[in-house]
Amino acid sequence: MSPTHTDNLKSNLSESGSHLKQAARDAGEAVKGVASAAGDEARLGKAHIKADLADSALAAVAALEEGGAAAGEQVDALMDKGRDLIDSAADLIRERPIASFGAAFAAGWIIAKLARSGDK
Repeated sequence: MSPTHTDNLKSNLSESGSHLKQAARDAGEAVKGVASAAGDEARLGKAHIKADLADSALAAVAALEEGGAAAGEQVDALMDKGRDLIDSAADLIRERPIASFGAAFAAGWIIAKLARSGDK
């Protein structure tokens, strides 16, 4: 006796169910694989971010150190200019002592007048 249409239907439905079960298993494995790969990528990304942040911090520290050195250079330059100005004033006083005294006296008198007018 040959299989009936009902038997063939049952057989085909059974085979279809088996394939669906296998597809569900394969989908589960695929999702697990994707999740695992995503986790690996996330860990790798996190490591890269940490490395970039550490490099940024090191560069910022180096910039601060250079900033301190640059400030020191500027202070030295200002000190040199101040010394030059004092030397120049001393030379002028040596060359023209009477004029220097007169200028100093006049400046003191003007400052005293301004100070007295501010008290009123």
